[in-house]
Amino acid sequence: MKRTPVLIDVNGVPLRESLSYNGGGAGFGGQMAEWLPPAQSVDAALLPALRLGNARADDLVRNNGIAANAVALHKDHIVGHMFLISYRPNWRWLGMRETAAKSFVDEVEAAWSEYAEGMSGEIDVEGKRTFTEFIREGVGVHAFNGEIFVQPVWDTETTQLFRTRFKAVSPKRVDTPGHGMGNRFLRAGVEVDRYGRAVAYHICEDDFPRSGSGRWERIPRELPTGRPAMLHIFEPVEDGQTRGANQFYSVMERLKMLDSLQATQLQSAIVKAMYAATIESELDTEKAFEYIAGAPQEQKDNPLINILEKFSSWYDTNNVTLGGVKIPHLFP
Repeated sequence: MKRTPVLIDVNGVPLRESLSYNGGGAGFGGQMAEWLPPAQSVDAALLPALRLGNARADDLVRNNGIAANAVALHKDHIVGHMFLISYRPNWRWLGMRETAAKSFVDEVEAAWSEYAEGMSGEIDVEGKRTFTEFIREGVGVHAFNGEIFVQPVWDTETTQLFRTRFKAVSPKRVDTPGHGMGNRFLRAGVEVDRYGRAVAYHICEDDFPRSGSGRWERIPRELPTGRPAMLHIFEPVEDGQTRGANQFYSVMERLKMLDSLQATQLQSAIVKAMYAATIESELDTEKAFEYIAGAPQEQKDNPLINILEKFSSWYDTNNVTLGGVKIPHLFP
């Protein structure tokens, strides 16, 4: 009678025909036996190391060519050189004719371009950015910090038609006062209510030396009139998430190790190049030292002078080039 083949494990025990998800086991060879990560919410896993993680991401983007170019390409692919408005109102619901709606769209887009893309950065309270530059900065900051903070500001001193301005706020300035641990209703500088909705944000003043570090300001999410006072943009991955996670967490360790590896290899190559220039000769030690140190100048057969003359004559008469480029050809 023919026997049915049976698969067995490393201990000789027949395997079951159906198994549960193998991600919860030890692995075929026990590779995952010591991989026991805790089951945590996003905030529990992210917030304790948020400042350090973002600081490391900042350092990568500043000093790592791969990370810096990844962010630059990310901004170029999403935004480009000009972020134009495409206003398409539902003219039927507005009670407008289609021709009138098209004229209205042209006027709105022209007014927006003048306000948002002005050469003097009228849309920026700092006077540095156009709307396109705001979007490019936001896309980049979202990539290596995981979130964007923008504060709408009402400019009472301007004489322009539009008085709304915007202030970009660095995510690293949003934190619990004193960089403390926080609590259930204050998480990494974000006040939340019992439903997890953001109520206010705690902003540290600019930490440039002696310019106000250590002072904190509480900014509500909305004013009593309902006007937004702080825009916090990030993509939550699950329930209860308060802050955004940057995109470099999953590759941060490898990028840093790659930097260290390349630096070590470069140093090794430099050291090898320094000590690889050796002299090979059939001369004995005594004669070699004579060539290196030379003999008294009054001697006519000075070995150092003789060898230098031979070197000079050789290189003068053997100027080997290829396409105009001189080819090194050492003295035999």
